[in-house]
Amino acid sequence: MDECGNLDTQKFDRSVWLMKCPLVVSKSWQAHSSDPQPVAKVVVSVDPLQPDASNSLQFSMELASTDSGNTPKNYSLNMFKDFVPLCIFSETNQGKVTMEGKVEHKFDMKPHNENIEEYGRLCRERTNKSMIKNRQIQVIDNDRGAYMRPMPGTVGLISSSSKDKKKATPVKGPDMKRTRRDRGELEDIMFKLFERQPNWALKQLVQETDQPAQFLKEILNELCVYNKRGTNQGTYELKPEYKKSVEDGDS
Repeated sequence: MDECGNLDTQKFDRSVWLMKCPLVVSKSWQAHSSDPQPVAKVVVSVDPLQPDASNSLQFSMELASTDSGNTPKNYSLNMFKDFVPLCIFSETNQGKVTMEGKVEHKFDMKPHNENIEEYGRLCRERTNKSMIKNRQIQVIDNDRGAYMRPMPGTVGLISSSSKDKKKATPVKGPDMKRTRRDRGELEDIMFKLFERQPNWALKQLVQETDQPAQFLKEILNELCVYNKRGTNQGTYELKPEYKKSVEDGDS
């Protein structure tokens, strides 16, 4: 114990390992933190024919269990020897700080090559889940809208006592923000529009799809060519490879 009594250094000479692991492994271990059973097994391999046995050391890890079917169980531990000296500290709720040891080995976990395909599926599943929009339906108590703010662009105000009530048609001005559709859904709409006619101007497509012009340009640059001259000047038409797929769909 040091003179101030705040830092316990009795474990100063203890060697510890520092390991960087994938998020899915970290979450799995945290979920089993109260489980007394081991969460993983480390295997150390050495080539006895090598003159320097320390250089032939290879580390791997096998997880005891996984929470997902696509989570790899076997990992390579890539060891780093050249790193800044590090020490590990812990602190209790009472403010007592303890030195747990010095970092002897530093590792990065990497799925084995035979598990790369499964790990790729896991990453794709995680990406797809993050792209799902969580929509909520809420019941409005005041369904007459007495306390609701009028929508922007609403034409005029109609008295509730009027005998011929007409629905106010909201007018969408050019400066009103348009909501982007899902990219795949918008591409399907674009292909259907080009089935109707081969050439479209950007202004026409904005009116047909009700999408922001800049977002439409990004899609058009991928799917279409822009006619700078000729009879169809200023319009877009599908690239040849997409024209074929549209024609195949018609047949």
